Amino acid sequence: MNAIITVVGTDRVGIIARVSAFLAERNINIEDISQTILSGNFVMMMMVNLSSSASALETVKKDLDRLGETLGVSVSMMHETVFSAMHRI
Repeated sequence: MNAIITVVGTDRVGIIARVSAFLAERNINIEDISQTILSGNFVMMMMVNLSSSASALETVKKDLDRLGETLGVSVSMMHETVFSAMHRI
């Protein structure tokens, strides 16, 4: 099962490291990642695979929200099919 994670906020040291560590602790694999800095704002999108994780999608989403609050960024996660449907032209 794949999901899309987006992280947006003011750039600071450690955002990628903390999000990556969070995912690794839950056995969630990062399959693709893109990040950039836009006018001082950190923007990252990740496609992750949750098929080896024992954590439920909703639990991971809630924990990511809490991590985002700790980091001072907005973190969202949605199932890949929902993301694709929202962005279909």
